[in-house]
This record gives sequence, structure tokens and C-alpha cells, in this order.
Amino acid sequence: MKFVVSAKDPESSARAGEITTGHGSLSTPVFMPVGTNGSVRGVQQRDLAGDAGAQIILGNTYHLYLRPGTEIIEKAGGLHRFTGWEKPMLTDSGGFQVYSFAESRKIEEEGVSFKSHIDGSSRFFSPEYAIDIQRSIGADIIMAFDECVSYPCDYTYARRSMDLTHRWLERCCSQFDATGGKYGYDQFLFPIVQGSVYKDLRVKSAEVVASYDRDGNAIGGLSVGEPAEEMYKMTEVVCGLLPEQKPRYLMGVGTPINIIECIALGIDMFDCVIPTRNGRNGTLYTRRGTMNMRNEKWKDDTSPVDPEGTSFVDQAYSKAYLRHLIVSKEMLGAQIASLHNLAFYTWLTAEARKQIINGTFRTWKEKMVSELGRRL
Repeated sequence: MKFVVSAKDPESSARAGEITTGHGSLSTPVFMPVGTNGSVRGVQQRDLAGDAGAQIILGNTYHLYLRPGTEIIEKAGGLHRFTGWEKPMLTDSGGFQVYSFAESRKIEEEGVSFKSHIDGSSRFFSPEYAIDIQRSIGADIIMAFDECVSYPCDYTYARRSMDLTHRWLERCCSQFDATGGKYGYDQFLFPIVQGSVYKDLRVKSAEVVASYDRDGNAIGGLSVGEPAEEMYKMTEVVCGLLPEQKPRYLMGVGTPINIIECIALGIDMFDCVIPTRNGRNGTLYTRRGTMNMRNEKWKDDTSPVDPEGTSFVDQAYSKAYLRHLIVSKEMLGAQIASLHNLAFYTWLTAEARKQIINGTFRTWKEKMVSELGRRL
């Protein structure tokens, strides 16, 4: 994988770059829509790549392993061909499900035993198996298997969990290096920095991760309930230790404000379910603030959804019509809101890139944080 930093902001750690994979290049900073089951819910691939402007999407190893299963994905020629998505893809390793399905899993040195949320069957992920599954799925960028701890987390457990993640990382790297891609293009493995909100643990984990000299690095275990300032603090610490010549991926983040604040700290890649999940519930993000489409104030507002929006839905439909769809629980309402939010997130990261290149990022960021915090 090739990563080139083309511009740096003189007043922050923000940078603009380009990542090249076997399925094309993507400009950073970049937001990755989450396609848990091989699809971004309610959005067709054509609109995702075209109108929303997505450069890369994320798939979920745990969910794809359970359904449709690796045999079907392999028979199709990998997830790209199975889904019809021709641009880059990234898969997580299933480690976040270790966190989110706490009641049905058991963590041991060898790996994690858990119950399928679909049929309750017993399953097991080892670091090696997580790599093998991602080889079968065929994403361009794949993640090491880790344990993501909850917040709050006591120091002793956070340290023990981090050490386990590091031991699993060694096994992931060994398995990755001993195997090859199945579909004629290279895959790239990103380790994950853990350590909860403890600075010394984050420092140690960042140093361990950097020592593996992989094509890129990820930061996990944030945006799990901790205050935003704690997230920013840990992100800044880790970005100061991870190598500059490698892309940095902050997993599961976040709101529009979170994203531009973390771009300023040196993050290149983001993913989050917020734009689609909140969109389905009627929340729209705009450059002037956040709109709750369930509010009575939009009931008879026949102006466009977002006059400054970049998606066709922003001009094609009115606020009143979208509100009607949302409160009526019509599927089209969720689709319109999701597509709007994804296009906005794409605009936000593309505009941040433009401001970095122009040397005006910090001033723009301060103005945007103020605007984005408004409730319309």
C-alpha cells in the first residue's frame, strides 16, 4: 500500500494525503460509511459511490462470517464482487463484537468464545481465524484481532486487556505473513492501539504497534462512552507516537465535530454508524447545525431539505415532505436522511482536506465547530 502526505496544516497536526490500494486510491482525510452486512443500510451502491461520494466502505467480519458466510463470499470471488462495490474496502476483525456482546462471550488466551446473535450457536474466534476470515472476505485493508474494553474500565483490567491484544497482534501478523490474498490483489493489515483512557497504556500500546511497521495503524477503544475531551487527549498522545508516514485510522468516530477535531490531531481515516443510524431516526447534519426532522417546526416548511447540501435529495425534497416520511416511518424517509448525512460527511472531510492544502484549516475548523454545535 502506498501512502503519500501531500500537505500539512501549519497550525495543527492535520494533513492531506492519498492512499493507494488494489481497488484504487482515496484522498485523506476520509470518512468510511459502515456497511455491516455488506451494504450501507438503505443506500444503493450507485448512490453511495456517486451521489454520496464514498471512496471506501467498511464491512464487519463478525456479521459477514455468520451470514452469508465465507463459503458464499469466496464462491462469488470476494466481497467486492459479491456486493458490486468496485472501490476499496476495509473490514474490522470482530474485536468490537467482543466488546458489544459482553453477556455472551468468554475471553481466553487462545481467543474468544461467543454465541451467535442469529441462532445462539457456539462460535470461536482466534487471532489466526480472524485473519483467515478476512482473507476470505477480501477487503483491501483488514484489522488485527483485539479486545475493546468498555468505559469506565479500571486500570488493572485495561492493562491486562492491552497486553492480551499485543500478544494477539503477534499471532495476527504471523498468520497474515504466512498466508496470501485469494483474489489477485494485495491486502494490508492494520494493528490497533488500545489502553482505554490511561496515558501510559496508550503510550506503550502505540510504541508496540509502531514497532510492527505495518502499512497503517488504527486507534481503537475510544468513542465507547468516555467524555470527548478524554478521546481527544488519548488521540493526540497516540498520534504523536505513530509514524507520520503511515495512515492513522480512528475507529468508530464519530460526530461531525469529533471528526474535524481529530483531523486536527493527525487522524486520516474515520468510520461511524452515526450518519446512517441517526439519519434513520430523523437527525440531519448540515454545515449550519443539526436538524431534528421530527420537530413540529418543519411540518409546513416547503423549502429544500438543505439548500447547501451536495446530494440530489437536498434539492429534490422539502423539509415538510421529509418530516412527513420520518414521522410516518416510511422507508423512503430513512433513505433520504441517510444519503444526505453520508454526503455531508463526505463533504466535511473533503472540505477539511481543501482547507489543509490551502493552509486555512485551523480558522475554518474553529468556525465549523461553532456552526456544527447549533440546533436548528
